[in-house]
Amino acid sequence: MLTDIEIAQQCRMRPITEIAATAGIDEEYLEQYGRYKAKIDHRLLEDRADRPDGKLILVTAINPTPAGEGKTTTSVGLADGLRKLGKNVVAALREPSLGPVFGVKGGAAGGGYAQVVPMEDINLHFTGDFHAIGA
Repeated sequence: MLTDIEIAQQCRMRPITEIAATAGIDEEYLEQYGRYKAKIDHRLLEDRADRPDGKLILVTAINPTPAGEGKTTTSVGLADGLRKLGKNVVAALREPSLGPVFGVKGGAAGGGYAQVVPMEDINLHFTGDFHAIGA
């Protein structure tokens, strides 16, 4: 059986611009961090205020299973399942704190085939926001 990191490293990542286009987000709203990561400009909400709101499912405050599945794995699996049912889905995940780096908790990228890539970047400061706050 493959480990989480082996699964993540075998994944063929798509450029974030392609992922954003699939979600209907124009490049003008992206602040890119390389080819595979980006922040979305808050102006997107203002510019699309006339459109109907979507639905929100909040996954929070669950204890991981003995195998380590927690909030991220549940969120990614739920998004994958809804997408498979033909729903237009976007999952928004919070940037992890330094817990994964210090071994306090598992990685913040999910697990198995329900994870977010690039796993190493996500678990090691992602865009640098939490590191900047901590410093």
